[in-house]
Amino acid sequence: MSLPIYSAINSNVEFLKGKTLVVPVVSVANIAQLAVDLLIASLGLKRIGILDSSYLIPVIGPRDDGEAGFTTPLELYGKEGLDVVFIQQRSPAMKEQKQEFVDLLMTFVRDYKIGALLLLAGVDLSNRSDAQMSSSTYKINLKRSPNLESTPLSKVSSLPTYSFAPAQHSPTKETSSTDAPFIPGGGLTRRILSTLSSTDSTITHVPTACILQFVLEGDNRGDAVYFARAVAELLSIDRHVVAWKQPSSWAAGLFGTTHDQSLYG
Repeated sequence: MSLPIYSAINSNVEFLKGKTLVVPVVSVANIAQLAVDLLIASLGLKRIGILDSSYLIPVIGPRDDGEAGFTTPLELYGKEGLDVVFIQQRSPAMKEQKQEFVDLLMTFVRDYKIGALLLLAGVDLSNRSDAQMSSSTYKINLKRSPNLESTPLSKVSSLPTYSFAPAQHSPTKETSSTDAPFIPGGGLTRRILSTLSSTDSTITHVPTACILQFVLEGDNRGDAVYFARAVAELLSIDRHVVAWKQPSSWAAGLFGTTHDQSLYG
């Protein structure tokens, strides 16, 4: 399998070697994508790679701030002097190719010698238990990940651990086949965690963590700011944020265009 990236850094594996990779999983309210949008804009990141999106639903559009070229389903953002790079995923994996996409992601982490992997995802707020009311943000521990102490993900250990109350969900064969908890609205998060925990995984040496935020569908800009702030603090990159900035694309149809008020009399 060839390396799943096309860009000027295609031959520069050293640029990504040892960096922390943040991956937003398409999930409830697209909260992970919104948080990464904010981090890209606020940190002044640039697109440094266009990744192979063969297994994703095709999508194309203009780039932010009138930059040349097109926006694609799977892109990589970063900049010199920052040891964190971000994938931005703008469309979900196709139904019959979910595992192929997950495997491709693992290949990217392995072949580009990523130093640490942080997954971001949303979890449906309607499934929140009373015990989970003390925080909106939780972590999932990966049994096969190296100890996070003395890694760029060490602060993630301070978050409460996510669990799913069995009474809220009828166990199925899929549920019992993995150590990863059920994540309502979590998209491919559980599949990715299961793949990472597999004895066949080729990246068990990479420190890995997953952060979840409880959220409901709606105008989630406020939730995205909260999530982005949490990620920046946990990765110790909040000092690079002068002010939180919304990308220009948010002002042009993020939640649909404004209705003509004359329609309502």
